[in-house]
Amino acid sequence: MKFALTLCLLLAGAAFAAEPFQLTSPDIRHGAAMAKAQEYTGFGCQGGNTSPQLLWTGAPEGTRSFALTVYDPDAPTGSGWWHWVIFNIPADAHALPRNAGDPSKGVAPGQSVQSRTDYGTPGFGGACPPVGDKPHRYQFRLYALDVERLELAPDSSAALVGFMLNQHKLAVAEIEATYRR
Repeated sequence: MKFALTLCLLLAGAAFAAEPFQLTSPDIRHGAAMAKAQEYTGFGCQGGNTSPQLLWTGAPEGTRSFALTVYDPDAPTGSGWWHWVIFNIPADAHALPRNAGDPSKGVAPGQSVQSRTDYGTPGFGGACPPVGDKPHRYQFRLYALDVERLELAPDSSAALVGFMLNQHKLAVAEIEATYRR
């Protein structure tokens, strides 16, 4: 009897548990290759340099803002490559529209900041691995933060932004896609 009661309580608790923090996209899939649209334009690459549409659900209680980074740990630099850094995304946002990574389009959520990538400019810089190299991994990480704003300059380095994200993260959701030329 006691076991049955405990089991019922556990099942009831699971039914009311918060949904997990998840990042999804109609443009990229976890573990799958990205499209030419997400390839950079420049450095010998001739893609569309279009940031994918990203959607998220299940932000933890207390989330006051979001930030997103896109990182390639396989870049032959010794330190990886930062492809996109956007922070101060309002807590009521649940998506980044396709091409939000182009600051000139003005479609990123209001008050968000797109800081400098390893291409030396703000906004999304698509995949551009060396020709013939193994498939590179592109880690799209969405951070739920406990602060409304990161008080950082718009040209802050990805390393500095990453330090602040790790100081204020409540949760992280990720899609890891690949790309090869």
